[in-house]
Amino acid sequence: MNTSENMKARLLEYIEAFNADDAQRVVALFADEASIEDPVGTPVKQGKSEIAQFYGYATSLGARLELVAPPRGSHGSSATISFRVHTVMEGQPAHIDVTDVMDFDAAGKIVRMRAYWGRDDYHVAGGAA
Repeated sequence: MNTSENMKARLLEYIEAFNADDAQRVVALFADEASIEDPVGTPVKQGKSEIAQFYGYATSLGARLELVAPPRGSHGSSATISFRVHTVMEGQPAHIDVTDVMDFDAAGKIVRMRAYWGRDDYHVAGGAA
C-alpha cells in the first residue's frame, strides 16, 4: 500500500531529478500509462513516450525548481508540491509559481500529474512577485 510518506518522498525525488537535468530519472517516477497536464487547461500528455518528450525538453532549458513549502500528503492516493520554477525568458530572469497535484498507484508510481499555474503566476525579475 502506498503511504503519504512514500508519496512525499517521490515528490522530493521529482524535484531532485529535475534539478539534476535527469529527464530519465523524472520519467521513471511515472507509471507506464500516466498522464500530465502542465499547466491545467492545456492538452494532456499521455503515456511514457509523451511524458519523456515533455521532460526531455523541460529539463534541457536549465530551469531550476525551488520547493516553497513541504510536500503535502493525503488520506488517499494524492499529494502536492508547491515550488517556484526559476528560468530565463527572453534574456531576463523570471519565475513561475506552481503547485503540482500528483495521483499515485499502489506501487508508488505517479499516474497523473496536474500543474496549477496561470499567466498571473509568471513573474519577470524586477516585476511584481
